[in-house]
Amino acid sequence: MMSNLSSLPWKSYLTLCKPNVVAEMLFTAIVGMLLAVSGMPPIGLVIYSTIGIALAASSAAAINHFIDRKADAVMARTEKRPMPTGNLNAKEVLGFAFVLGVTAMLVLVLLVNTLTAVLTFLSLFGYAIIYTVYLKRASPQNIVIGGAFGATPPLLGWCAMTNEVHPYALLLMLIIFVWTPPHFWALAIARREEYAKVKIPMLPVTHGAEFTRLQILLYTVLLLIVTVLPYLTGMSGLIYLGLALPLDIAFIYFAVQMMRLKDNKTAMKTFGYSIVYITVLFAALLIDHYVMLRL
Repeated sequence: MMSNLSSLPWKSYLTLCKPNVVAEMLFTAIVGMLLAVSGMPPIGLVIYSTIGIALAASSAAAINHFIDRKADAVMARTEKRPMPTGNLNAKEVLGFAFVLGVTAMLVLVLLVNTLTAVLTFLSLFGYAIIYTVYLKRASPQNIVIGGAFGATPPLLGWCAMTNEVHPYALLLMLIIFVWTPPHFWALAIARREEYAKVKIPMLPVTHGAEFTRLQILLYTVLLLIVTVLPYLTGMSGLIYLGLALPLDIAFIYFAVQMMRLKDNKTAMKTFGYSIVYITVLFAALLIDHYVMLRL
């Protein structure tokens, strides 16, 4: 029964959207929307913006599935995706991605604003084409460079509410940009044999796990510095700082443990913590914002 359910077309199309990744992106986008205004933003605008950004992110994810289909078929982590299993073919995947992308742009242009639509399109194109087609296979710094495209959701959310690129929105983007390498490299260490098999030059493949662990540690220290900036710039207050610092210290602790233990289990624990970290950090920004408005 379970195998039949897993092959249902709707579930295959949902898998193309990478719902877990998109959900995290949408959370940071919504935080950007709420931080952009005093009080509550117009609910209709929030809904339209969320739908547009979600559809664009899902379109980019579907294109990623298409481009990576051969590598996905070889890697144990991805071999059960819709294209390697034959549940969906190239025409179906590309058609789905096209419909999602066009709908996203129409929603954003007609119901939000043109600036958000343009920035969302650039993010979609950057992740789906520039990163997946070129950067991912061109340089071990692929995650660092390509991380700029994945860091845009809070900027998009902010722009959706204000129709401007605000320095605070860029600061939110910077936080995700610096968080991305230690987040993904922890996973890449645990899966380095699979990346080597498909000749994708992730940092642990080209420079070794030990060098990558050091980079993760250095990035977590840099992340601590960057995440203090919302407090130093007056964007957030002591509530945020009081929550952010323990989160940063814990992330550094995990990075140090990776240096000490040198095993895949610790790498996966670090990867798991990094997801909790970014979620709680952005929640802290939100809590601080609304508490400060009431004071």
